Amino acid sequence: MPELPEAEVAARQLRERVVGAIVSDCWVGREDIVREGLSSLAWYRRARISGVERRGKSVIITFLREEQARFLAAELGMTGLLLFQRTPTKFPQHTHFILRLEGTVEREVRYWNPRRFGRLSLFDQAGLDQYVARRFGHDPLVISLNQFLELLSSTRSRLKTLLMYQQVIAGIGNIYANEILFRARLHPDQSANQVGEEAATRLYEMMGAVLREAITMGGSSVRDYFAPDGTEGQYKRRHLVYAKTGEPCPNVCGATIRRSVGERSSFYCPTCQRMRRRCVS
Repeated sequence: MPELPEAEVAARQLRERVVGAIVSDCWVGREDIVREGLSSLAWYRRARISGVERRGKSVIITFLREEQARFLAAELGMTGLLLFQRTPTKFPQHTHFILRLEGTVEREVRYWNPRRFGRLSLFDQAGLDQYVARRFGHDPLVISLNQFLELLSSTRSRLKTLLMYQQVIAGIGNIYANEILFRARLHPDQSANQVGEEAATRLYEMMGAVLREAITMGGSSVRDYFAPDGTEGQYKRRHLVYAKTGEPCPNVCGATIRRSVGERSSFYCPTCQRMRRRCVS
């Protein structure tokens, strides 16, 4: 479930509370949770955390030791969380990795992931550069309007598919794709290259507005999501269509929210988000 807003909230909390800390130990509960770099784990002991950033739905922690930098990339996947020690979980057996820290009020950072769709990776600089190039497209909070318009005009992919394709636009998942498209009044299955500049500009603006508002509100706590400090994201209170099947359209158009059946369900209003041969407004 964690998407860009939830990963950004996690990265910001980690940045505020553990940068400068020294790693006293690294505990691995399941070796298969570390996708690559497990053999280098000893290097991280006594290294200093020097930075935390988000890429797509992943959180990347930077470590320094003797002027050399290495990195831990935490993919949150469907159910992954980064949690501080004092944050309880319903299922403690799903904690698969722990960074134990000195020199900070937060004594541990834990990687919790019951379904294990996400993984951890340990990289040097070259490995991180390859990882980022391979996995992440444009950041939706950084991409320019012109770049976004060019992306849409160059493909016949469905809008929702394009928004969720991590190698093109990194960070948007099912929840926020549905919310963005509803606010932009665009059908999830509309072909991207059939969207005119006015509608595409509106989609771009709604993409940034929804994601930034969700970050401000701590993300969306759906199912088991918590921020590292255990707080719940409140943006779920602002969801207009996600998981609202059968409820009246928030635009009071007289229609009810529908759910399409597929690999990832789409929630949309059939009146406000009509399919058009060419969507120009």
